[in-house]
Amino acid sequence: MSTEVKDRITAVQATIILANYTIAAGILTLPRTIVEASETPDVWISVFLGGVITFLTGLIIVKLTQRFPGQTIFQFSGKIIGKPLGVMLSILVIVYFLCIASFEARSVQEVTSFFLLEGTPPWAIVAVFIWIAFYLCRGGLNAITSMCRLIVPITWTVFVGVCLLSIEVFDIDNLRPFLGDGLGPVWKGIRPTILTFTAGEAMLFVVAFMDKPQKAVKVIIAGSCISTFFYLLAVVMTIGAFSIEGVVTRTWPFLDLVRSFEVNYLIFERFESLLLVIWIMQIFCTFCITIYAAALGVSQIFHKRFNSCLLAILPVAYLVSRMPPNVNALFALGTVVGNWMIVLFGLIPLPLLIIAHFRRAAS
Repeated sequence: MSTEVKDRITAVQATIILANYTIAAGILTLPRTIVEASETPDVWISVFLGGVITFLTGLIIVKLTQRFPGQTIFQFSGKIIGKPLGVMLSILVIVYFLCIASFEARSVQEVTSFFLLEGTPPWAIVAVFIWIAFYLCRGGLNAITSMCRLIVPITWTVFVGVCLLSIEVFDIDNLRPFLGDGLGPVWKGIRPTILTFTAGEAMLFVVAFMDKPQKAVKVIIAGSCISTFFYLLAVVMTIGAFSIEGVVTRTWPFLDLVRSFEVNYLIFERFESLLLVIWIMQIFCTFCITIYAAALGVSQIFHKRFNSCLLAILPVAYLVSRMPPNVNALFALGTVVGNWMIVLFGLIPLPLLIIAHFRRAAS
């Protein structure tokens, strides 16, 4: 049975979807979380290795989805492990995407309230965010892709430009000595890296919409390289500016990096507000992709209209986003969801692929 949504996207569009899904709120906090875990300036190696692991897990997921052309995880999981277990697995995937969407929405609220709209009721920020996403997601994956293609040149250019401008506060000595504590701390830093910028799980439904699913491997390669580049750049520039001792004392270290320098010869002397406004658009992309995936899963499992499922799931996303009482609880929620992700998408896809292979070979 083919997917119920008739959208079709190219390999380039799928790559944009994958990159936008990966690059979101985590980039604002990764320098702190990875340094807290490893306590070494060599965490940039951890980011690179985390990117490699992300690619490998994504490759397994791609190979799995390619065995069922035009179908999402919510449709083919039952064919591999039976309908009851397939439904249970699909529900876990839906809850995961819902939690990611809620995490992104709450992150936007925390950052916006602190840096841009102090005193604005939190519900007002999140509600506007959610209802605009509802309007966009009703248009399907093509509408989301069009939005991503529109903002990618803006957000990525501003991000790279800000990183280049921060060179004036960058000190290469803060990244030395190279492997001064050996490889042990580097291995410790891989886990928070993987928790922050996983990408492969998006391919569980994106491949079903591709007009040429055989190009999905190229999509996961390109998407992993793009996300690794962005996170690597953020970590290197932030630690180079503040040192590992300074990074761990900051809640949003990358935003503090942007606030730490001024450029007198440009129109904007301070860039934190500009970056935040632009980066909220990037986070919005991730929110739309994840909430779309969750609604699509509900629609395909229970055979209900997509728009009805989307309307029903958005209030749940709002309620989940309000559950953490403070920003520390929000980060704790992110860690729990990340640990859940390692099991759900790091360990389960390979057995599914093996079972699917032998079942098809036997049939």
